[in-house]
Amino acid sequence: MQLTKYAHSCLRVEHDGGVLVVDPGGFSDPAALDGADAVLITHEHPDHLDVEAVTRQLDRRPFRVHGPASLAGVLGDAAEALEPVVPGQSFTAAGVPVRAYGGRHAVIHPDIPVVDNLGYLLNDVVYHPGDSLVVPEDVQVDTLFAPIHAPWSKFSEVVDFIRAVAPRRAFAAHDGLLNDNGLAVLNRQYTALSKTDYQRLEPGSRLDA
Repeated sequence: MQLTKYAHSCLRVEHDGGVLVVDPGGFSDPAALDGADAVLITHEHPDHLDVEAVTRQLDRRPFRVHGPASLAGVLGDAAEALEPVVPGQSFTAAGVPVRAYGGRHAVIHPDIPVVDNLGYLLNDVVYHPGDSLVVPEDVQVDTLFAPIHAPWSKFSEVVDFIRAVAPRRAFAAHDGLLNDNGLAVLNRQYTALSKTDYQRLEPGSRLDA
């Protein structure tokens, strides 16, 4: 598989001629969706799902959208493309084997409703947890995209999450709200404490998995 990391939590996966896009949200480049054969959405928040961009791409080229059933309430006309996914489900999207974990978004505040959220394990090697710190069971993750900063997160909890997943390498995700100062501090601390090969990739960076 070849991966392209777009801004914030968006990931483009190319595998055996297929193109799978994870979390094309409002902070990422809509070009991530070009040529998509399938899309995975972890949850309905707009930084993970740009409904207008997905709808425009569906008008150009039909594909399936995989994610929690609750996405039907925000996708509008694009809901016709939705294939609901539940925790524990295994399926194939754009030729990539996928396994879903979790089920609920991390708590932001007790006064804010908790939405459905799924983490996705891609081809048994790449894990994208969305907005949760759910550790996938019974699998050795090679590549983790860790949500390094969010209104719902605490630095120590994210460090412990990375350690619990114990990947060979971890890359920063969910970093779209950080300025250069915050990135410098967090990158230094995650590098020192995560106990793995941690990096933050610039948007558009490509790597093999």
